[in-house]
Amino acid sequence: MADELLVEAQGAVRIVTLNRPEAFNAVDEGLHRELAHVWPALDADPEVRAIVLTGAGTAFSGGGDLNLLERMANDPNLRSHTMAEAADIVRNMTAVRAPIVAAVNGPAVGLGCSLVALSDLVVVEEQAYFADPHAALGLVAADGGAMTWPLLTGLLKAKEYILLGERLPAAEAVQIGIANRLVPTGQARDTALGLAERLAAMPPQAVRETKALLNRALHAAVGDQLDGALAVESASFDEPAFRTNLQRMLTRKS
Repeated sequence: MADELLVEAQGAVRIVTLNRPEAFNAVDEGLHRELAHVWPALDADPEVRAIVLTGAGTAFSGGGDLNLLERMANDPNLRSHTMAEAADIVRNMTAVRAPIVAAVNGPAVGLGCSLVALSDLVVVEEQAYFADPHAALGLVAADGGAMTWPLLTGLLKAKEYILLGERLPAAEAVQIGIANRLVPTGQARDTALGLAERLAAMPPQAVRETKALLNRALHAAVGDQLDGALAVESASFDEPAFRTNLQRMLTRKS
């Protein structure tokens, strides 16, 4: 794996770390590619019984890198390739047989929020928050949230946070079903690792097949919706509202 995505072995657990801390683990082209590739590699390893997913530094992930989004808006070939990778991330992550425990150590925004929603257990630190600003920015929320949040929270709550793009504080995330456990700052990784080690010590066939049964509705949603959803998200890169909002954000960043 490239330096942007670290994989650490700890017994039968693999710790996957988004590793762009200077950019709040925003997903650039390299990290996006590695996120598409890492899940089949982990699934093919017979020693892997559970996975922890977390971010380096003070954020889980700030979402898509703005420079990558700008390039995607102006380069149809890059956009097509990146959207195909986005489909691979969702499909490959939901196909992993070992349970994935997300350790949300800081903000989980956009794609970061989607990665959490595709996990099996979620530990969140008290200062963290979730936000899916796709629609507010002018993009269709196609890479996970619109499919997964209704299964986790109920339809009305999912509409509120995904359509409005508002921040969801950690404590409320636990209350409405986006996260399982709330922990003090600095404890998400250790708590998630403890849960992963418990899962790794359980009978592996029972864990794998039970997870598969629990995820039937998620697999059905991905199979029915993903390709069409990503197609309309790709089209929204050409919308004037998105381009205006993106330029405003890039100007603010510079």
